[in-house]
Amino acid sequence: MTAPGAERDHGVAARGAALAIAQALNRGCDCLSLDPERLRQQLEAEPALLGLAAEIQRSRPHLFSATAVFMAAETLRAMADVVAAVETVIALPAYQAEVLARAPDIAQLDAGPRGVFMGFDFHVCDSGPQLIEINTNAGGAMLNRALAHAQQPCCAEIVPHLQPTTELDALDRRWLESFLSEWALQGRSGQPRRIAIVDEAPEQQYLHPEFLLFEHLFRSAGIDAVTCDPGELAFGEGVLTHMGRPVDLVYNRLTDFYLQSPAVEALRSAYEAGAIVLTPHPRAHALYADKRNLSLLSDPARLAALGVPQSVIDCLVPGIPRTVEVTPERAETLWAARRDLFFKPASGFGSRAAYRGDKLTRRVWQGILGGGYVAQRFAIPSERRVRIDGTGNDLKLDIRAYVYAGEIQLVAARLYMGQTTNFRTPGGGFAPVFLASAMGFAAAPPTP
Repeated sequence: MTAPGAERDHGVAARGAALAIAQALNRGCDCLSLDPERLRQQLEAEPALLGLAAEIQRSRPHLFSATAVFMAAETLRAMADVVAAVETVIALPAYQAEVLARAPDIAQLDAGPRGVFMGFDFHVCDSGPQLIEINTNAGGAMLNRALAHAQQPCCAEIVPHLQPTTELDALDRRWLESFLSEWALQGRSGQPRRIAIVDEAPEQQYLHPEFLLFEHLFRSAGIDAVTCDPGELAFGEGVLTHMGRPVDLVYNRLTDFYLQSPAVEALRSAYEAGAIVLTPHPRAHALYADKRNLSLLSDPARLAALGVPQSVIDCLVPGIPRTVEVTPERAETLWAARRDLFFKPASGFGSRAAYRGDKLTRRVWQGILGGGYVAQRFAIPSERRVRIDGTGNDLKLDIRAYVYAGEIQLVAARLYMGQTTNFRTPGGGFAPVFLASAMGFAAAPPTP
């Protein structure tokens, strides 16, 4: 007979072991698991993509790391719990009314779609995963799918721990279904005939190779696809066109989140007229990605005032570093506490104009006080040991969860040196994430 509590104790021990194993692998194993030939095969899935891998290596040598990252299943579950808690709050009319009140008029439009490829970015700290920000149109998912498929065991000991965080072979189908769901949510039937992937000067974008992979995904489903600059679009007689051909759905990769510049006038007009399905869209950015929202999501008193259930508050408050808006009234207090803070522009992206407080100069601080910034308690990122030129180096890492409709579809890491994530670090870049196995705890505990 199993002793009372033995199964529970065994489960706790197994979870603790998985956390310890993931940490030990990240800090102690600097083996290289990337198979370049398998990566080439994943990237060049059709003749039109021939040469893509070589071009990435030439022009973007630090896009992919040759090293994998490990986490415990408990960490992934904690991330999923935070995502679900955020979704619970965002669904509340009181929350929507508060955050939309400060957003441009275009964000008030609710056409139905939810927004594909939300990016929930985490630092994995000793206390658990910390959600540091949410992004709409989060890049890299297609590239990370290819990267995860291109791993090989670097040693026999690593084999049990190469467990993907999701079913990799099902991702293309799931991602295509996300776009078709967006299509249906706006009241369309069937599927779009043509999708435009839109970004400013797309061929100059660092993640342009991913746009080509999305074109392949759509065409494999019988949907025509094109990648273009918003200035190449025209809107007339109720139809959005590119080079004279109608566009039904736009996969929006623009960082002009509220479609405010003259260059996107055609796209904005088509969206406001309901002539196209746009995903992600301005409303999604206002609800999720404005970093001022983190000041609400990390404040237990404000959450309670909105009617958020206590169980949700108990998930969010320890899972999001305390964040406040930078105001003149808080200037003295924030400056004094700056060494423990990270400062971000409310509408920023890609870590641009973001600063660690301990690196601040008075000149930069005056710019921050000019408005539009939040101060977030610094969540120390975990590290991954990476072999560079034959020696081990400790790189920082963050974890991106690609989310649709509240469900994590894929988890990937970014390895870097410096204040913020970047693709300039030798040995750094995107890295696949695998679940460490609690070896030795799989069997039932012995009975007394």
